[in-house]
Amino acid sequence: MSIETLIAQYGLAAIFVGAGLEGETSVVTGGLLAHEGLLSLGGTALAAVVGSFAADQLFFFAGRRYRDTARVRRIAAKPAFAKALDTLDRHPTVFILSFRFLYGLRTISPIAIGTSHVPARTFVVLNAISAAVWGVLFTGIGYLFGHSLIEAIDAVMPRHKLLAIVAIIALVALVMTTIRYWRRRRSNATRQPEAERIRSAASTDASERT
Repeated sequence: MSIETLIAQYGLAAIFVGAGLEGETSVVTGGLLAHEGLLSLGGTALAAVVGSFAADQLFFFAGRRYRDTARVRRIAAKPAFAKALDTLDRHPTVFILSFRFLYGLRTISPIAIGTSHVPARTFVVLNAISAAVWGVLFTGIGYLFGHSLIEAIDAVMPRHKLLAIVAIIALVALVMTTIRYWRRRRSNATRQPEAERIRSAASTDASERT
């Protein structure tokens, strides 16, 4: 069985799972494969949308069903959880529509929303809209930018199209990993001064009490 056949048979399932667990890299890669005719564009976008929607619904209902358990309480102790709830309180509709686009809040946000008083029906509707925009957007990015990359590599090695596809998939993964690393560094740099301020305030309070 050829690689092309394997991709055609199992690619949509992989994108469905990847959209729910891993995120943008698998969906952008799916768009690239759709451009090359190895997957259908509509099927790829649908797999991304449904995978993302299903995963976040699962996290939401887990937060709602198990919010009083020790495991969810441990998750709730994380700073990102408090940040998600604070943003939800101030801008509920906007936050539910946008959390999957926010680094560091993608997985924890639907759990936090599940522990809140947001009605399940409201979350289903807004989550479906957000998943549709997200899935179509990142599939389209892979489809459109994949076209330019494939043309550039074809000019260099026209007889090695499959190798070019593999190289581009690796490049997409590298770029997305680099973006995540940069966002993590920026997030840590933002939190560090705040943590130092809290420690300083605590130390001052302790000194005043003594």
